[in-house]
Parts: sequence; structure tokens; C-alpha cells
Amino acid sequence: MLLTIEKSDVWIADRNFCTVNFTCGIENRDAFFVIREHKKYPLRLIGKEKYIGKIETGKVYEQRISVIDDAGRKHIYRRIRIRLKKETRDGDTDLFIISNLSKTKANAKKIAVLYKGRWTIETAFQHLTEHLNSEINTLGYPPAALFGFCVALVSYIILSVIKAALGSVHGTDVIDNQVSGYYLADEISGTYRGMMIAIDYRHWVIFQQMTPIKLASVLKKLAAKVKLSAFRKHPRGPKKPRPKRKSCENTPHVSTAKILALRKK
Repeated sequence: MLLTIEKSDVWIADRNFCTVNFTCGIENRDAFFVIREHKKYPLRLIGKEKYIGKIETGKVYEQRISVIDDAGRKHIYRRIRIRLKKETRDGDTDLFIISNLSKTKANAKKIAVLYKGRWTIETAFQHLTEHLNSEINTLGYPPAALFGFCVALVSYIILSVIKAALGSVHGTDVIDNQVSGYYLADEISGTYRGMMIAIDYRHWVIFQQMTPIKLASVLKKLAAKVKLSAFRKHPRGPKKPRPKRKSCENTPHVSTAKILALRKK
């Protein structure tokens, strides 16, 4: 992956990419990164943490850190902490971001906002996989798998237009927070084939001939008739740690290997 990085690139990535080799490798190629901190990232804090200000999702703090690469060279980076207004679904109240962008290129607030934008991209890929079936296991040939993924991308664009029309009528926050993309995709896939049979082709041509403004107007009229209660999200709560397994008091765990060894004797 490092070989694809070009000078002055800015890579924004999840904490799974927060490794010394990757972050230092990006810097060595005269590029930049905004990556969420992994708990095992071997950093050393420098100085005191400073309060920067507020953004939409919470309060922003900044502190310098040092990291030693495999060659023993020291790298100085910025560590941005966001004290979240609402904890994540995993129960995190603080979000830590590592970056080598200078303050002249991006202040701490800008870095926090940039990383927030990454979530929307990751959510899009999640929708492609879960809602639009973009990864079909039976498509063994790379061109077929790529074609299937591209079809899912086009479907995602269509679904985004539908959600935008719904948002213009019912409110963007309602659509983003309360309407399930899965149920919308399921509704489309479930009714599409029947509509193609029941409604003649000539009735669909009218949409092909519409201007974008006219089509948007029609979509808004149709969106006003949608019953959102049929597409409500059912969000899960935060992940709960697995309870430790307890052995029975009367029959404690016994090693199978020891029992077999005794039988052999």
C-alpha cells in the first residue's frame, strides 16, 4: 500500500492502519496521514495536553507525541483527542487521532472534522456490502466481481437520490437517524420485478425525458406519500463484554489429555 502513496497525499484511515510502519512510511514518502489511534500504538506523550475548542461532536484537545520507528529514528506527531458528546456504539467517550499534518496545513478542529468524514465513506461501504450485496461469493472471476461491485455502486447512487428526496420532505436528520437503508433496499428489490411486469415500458419513458429539476420535483411529491414507519431503524445498544464461563462446582474442568494419559498407563 505504501508504494501507491504519492507526495503531498493525505491518507485518512481507521485504527487498524495505525501501525508504526504505516505512519512512518507515509511520512517518509513526504505525505500526510489522519489515522485513529490504536491502543497498542507505541507512543510517548510530550508536554501537556491543550484545549483547542468545540466542534459539532464534542470538545477538541491536542498534544504532541513521539514515535520510534524500526530504524531507531524519532518522529514527532500530533495527537488529537475528541471528548464526544455521545459515546460510540462501542461505548467510547474519547476519540484519539494521530496526524503529521502541520498546524499551518490543518488545525486540530479541521483534523477532527476530516476524520468524521471518513465515517460516512466507511458507512457507504458497509451499506454496499450489507444492503446491496456488492460482494457475491460465487463471482470467482475478478472481472465478474468488479462488475458486480460497480452495479452495487450505481445502486448506491440511486438509493442516495431516493434518501435525498425523502430528506427534503421529512428532514435530513430524520432520514439519517431513523430510516434504515436496508429496508429501503429491500423494498426496491422486492417490488422492482413486479412493477416491470405490471407496468408497461411506455409508462417509464416519461422519467427518461424529464429534466433534472422536473425529476426532482416528482421525487419530492412521491416522497411526501412515503410512510416512514415501515422503514424505521432498529439500532443495537453498545457491545457488552462476554461473561466469563464458569465451570460447574460439582464437576470442575478436567484435562482430556490427562485422562487419556491415565488410561494408557
